[in-house]
Amino acid sequence: MAIIDVRKEMPSPELDRAEFSKRYRQQFYDPAFRALDGEIDKIIDIAWDAYSNGRKAPVTRPAGPGYVDPEYKLSVEWTEASHRIREAEARQKAPATPSRILLINGAARSEHTCPGESSKSYRLAMTAQAIFRGEAGLEIDLLDLSRLTSEYGRVIHPCKTCVSTAMPLCHWPCTCYPNHSLGQVQDWMNDIYPMWSAAHGVMIIAPVNWYAAPSVLKLMIDRLVCADGGNPDPTSTHGKRATEAKQIELQGWHYPRHLAGRVFSVVVHGDSAGVEDAQQALTTWLDDMGLIAAGHQSQLNTYIDYKGTYATSHEHLDRDTGFVEEVRNAARALVHGVTMMRAGNLMQPDDGLVEPRPK
Repeated sequence: MAIIDVRKEMPSPELDRAEFSKRYRQQFYDPAFRALDGEIDKIIDIAWDAYSNGRKAPVTRPAGPGYVDPEYKLSVEWTEASHRIREAEARQKAPATPSRILLINGAARSEHTCPGESSKSYRLAMTAQAIFRGEAGLEIDLLDLSRLTSEYGRVIHPCKTCVSTAMPLCHWPCTCYPNHSLGQVQDWMNDIYPMWSAAHGVMIIAPVNWYAAPSVLKLMIDRLVCADGGNPDPTSTHGKRATEAKQIELQGWHYPRHLAGRVFSVVVHGDSAGVEDAQQALTTWLDDMGLIAAGHQSQLNTYIDYKGTYATSHEHLDRDTGFVEEVRNAARALVHGVTMMRAGNLMQPDDGLVEPRPK
């Protein structure tokens, strides 16, 4: 098979020692660190060595049995994340396990940071959570993405779009992070992937920001590309070898949909424009991954005090009892959908059909 070219033309982002040290030292800007400048210099020396030698994964071990190349040294952090996902998938598929809902607050706003006030999405998520808690035996994971703006060390790094080089280069879970040589650490996704894997149902509640999902939610969405066709064996591409990934794809990639079959609900709210587009984008994304909508009432978009004042929007939500009840119904529909799915009475009508051009 002919080797497909790997195109390279972009300028190098490599820093020299002076610029690297300048940027690294910015995290110690607080004058309280001045007494430790000597120790900070030593830390920068180590960090520079890791950067200049590309130590992305400083702790590795041989992959072992079950991988294409059992001798290839995998990141210990990736191996642990992969194990957690497999455990979550096993629980999700076991008939005797309790049903589990992943409830996502997709808003960036938090009372614990600059806005100084709770988000309406969080309030609506609590409304949905109350419905879920009323169901005997139902387990709930609350994923509050506003933690990205309000909690120290909470990060979702952006997707590097390995999939556009070749689908097998996009690993499940993502192997792009952590990248210790670039300081791209504290990535939250290795905790989030198992939440999705363990879920039987997923409910996303979010505002619309400029006709689209908030950036905190979009970061997670982009990083979930590996759940839709991603390669669970990084040894098959020996890490990030683009030529190997291209050859695997050209030989015929089976495009595993790691989250297919779960049930979903989406609620989007806004104040002046874009709720239909944002809700449709989220619904289409979930549908593309093979998740199943929980019915008409599980898909909701609306305006809270259309073109009113931001300062009184919470008061208008207090009075909009119809919308709040619609959110409760969206949660109830999800519970019903999960119950039907687990009983074998709800499935994708096209399940089992072979896609001629999967993507």
